[in-house]
Amino acid sequence: MNLWPIGNCQVSALIDRTGRFVWGCVPRVDGDPAFSALLDREDTETGFWTIELDGAVKTEQHYLRNTPILVTRHEDAGGNAVEVIDFCPRFVRNDRDYRPTAFVRIVRPVAGSPRIRVVLRVATDWGHPTSITAGSNHIRYLMRDQTLRLTTNAAIDRLRNEQYFRLERPLHFFLGPDESFAGKLEYEVGMMFDRTRDEWRHWVRGLAIPLEWQEVVIRAAITLKLCQHEETGAIVAAMTTSLPEHADSERNWDYRYCWIRDAYYTVQALNRLGALDVLESYLEYLRNIVDQEGGDHIRPLYGVAGEAPLPERFAERLAGYRGMGPVRVGNQAYEQVQHDAYGQIVLSNVQAFHDTRLYRVAGEDDFRALEQVGELAWQVYDQPDAGLWELRTRTAVHTYSAAMCWAACDRLAGAARALGLDERCRFWNDRATAMRARIETAAWRPDTDRMSATFEGDDLDASLIELLDLRFFAPDDPRFQSTLAAVERGLRRGSYMLRYDSEDDFGLPATAFNVCTFWLIEALHATGRRDDARALFEEMVARRTPAGLLSEDIDPATGELWGNYPQTYSLVGLINCAVLLSEPWSKVR
Repeated sequence: MNLWPIGNCQVSALIDRTGRFVWGCVPRVDGDPAFSALLDREDTETGFWTIELDGAVKTEQHYLRNTPILVTRHEDAGGNAVEVIDFCPRFVRNDRDYRPTAFVRIVRPVAGSPRIRVVLRVATDWGHPTSITAGSNHIRYLMRDQTLRLTTNAAIDRLRNEQYFRLERPLHFFLGPDESFAGKLEYEVGMMFDRTRDEWRHWVRGLAIPLEWQEVVIRAAITLKLCQHEETGAIVAAMTTSLPEHADSERNWDYRYCWIRDAYYTVQALNRLGALDVLESYLEYLRNIVDQEGGDHIRPLYGVAGEAPLPERFAERLAGYRGMGPVRVGNQAYEQVQHDAYGQIVLSNVQAFHDTRLYRVAGEDDFRALEQVGELAWQVYDQPDAGLWELRTRTAVHTYSAAMCWAACDRLAGAARALGLDERCRFWNDRATAMRARIETAAWRPDTDRMSATFEGDDLDASLIELLDLRFFAPDDPRFQSTLAAVERGLRRGSYMLRYDSEDDFGLPATAFNVCTFWLIEALHATGRRDDARALFEEMVARRTPAGLLSEDIDPATGELWGNYPQTYSLVGLINCAVLLSEPWSKVR
């Protein structure tokens, strides 16, 4: 997997190793893919944008330091070379955030007399070609629900005819809303580049990164930021849909939505770096979700504007990644019951009661609203649900979900204490104590000397490791240590961790789940196996794509990455483990 994300927290695109735009949705990440070649057949593909050097024999790519601005250099056998700069504008203009539904490309000659061609085929309605119209310096692409306009200083006829031509000066391309481009194209695009670069470097400069693995952490943090839809604060699980968990598995899911669980882990990781802007925007999104549901069941995922119905269907026109369909649009998991969401809502919010750096420190009104979520957690913590792995055909009382509900009540007690609400602190503390006693009794298996993943069974699940992160168990608790040993023994495959090793709705899982490996690394460090933790982390760092990122899954035998990309869970693991394992800055001499 060799894909390079660009974006501006409104739209994003994935660029392949040849410099082609192969994936990107408009007008937001969960919209219609204008670029769909990633999931299309090679012989019929549409939805891509390539700038090709005639006779190219070498292509190199890198990001500009501390930005998501991609530079691709093409060179032919004769030494002729071009450089392409790709980005989505993002900066403050006229005291407002400027992040248009737009993609910018700048191509310039850097050696010899290169010949290039530019091919832009915008898709619509999930893989269908668009109709086009042209003007003197623009081409319009008529998508089903919107129109994109390419404004350029390149010759329009050459673009429409897809012919090669000599590149003798820099060319600029702005693909965005169907409106006249204001100002001189070359100047305005150059200004957009400068200000976008500076904006990202300013954001990175404010991160509290660890001494070691700085590049790893910065790239993961930038990409997590790209997964936030800044307009609403929603954080999507990944930029893609239907990249399979392993070959021909049909485990092809649409991850372009905001899972309460995934977003919690994302803000948790970015909080450790001091990226409070992501937290503050997400808390606004969460408050709207809680208000919207009015004390009723919280769904496990929502659209980026808080939409609840996300019906799942197949995009029949697209064959799927490497021809491995189906391509799914929507995610039926929105109908599921997943009780852990209550814990993740409270845990995401609780920092706001303690952190005086925030623009909006939470108060008593916020606490009263959050108590509705705690009440739901109390009511359902020992009731069956689909669990965090979103099983589609069966339910159980999952220990992870129960522990997350416990954490909701436990942290509400802490928030009440911070507000001086002594009676509410005792109330929630009493509930948390009762819940803990029930979970410890129902999930503990004396015969195997460990916790079970469910109240009903005696099964293993990597999420049991998270009892440490939730502070349900301390690292030196014999019950946690015996559980960790059992999980590692049962689910570890070489350097990687499975979620579980039993059959689910689609048979036996064939790939490891990257975030579970990171959970193991954290637990190894906490229980004194620090050398093992560092060695395992270095292996995961080495498995990143050339862009420095990870997808959801990995083949334990081959090390090949699978699943949706870039996956927020996996990037969270990179950040958390780097922060945990790094030598302190005091070591610098």
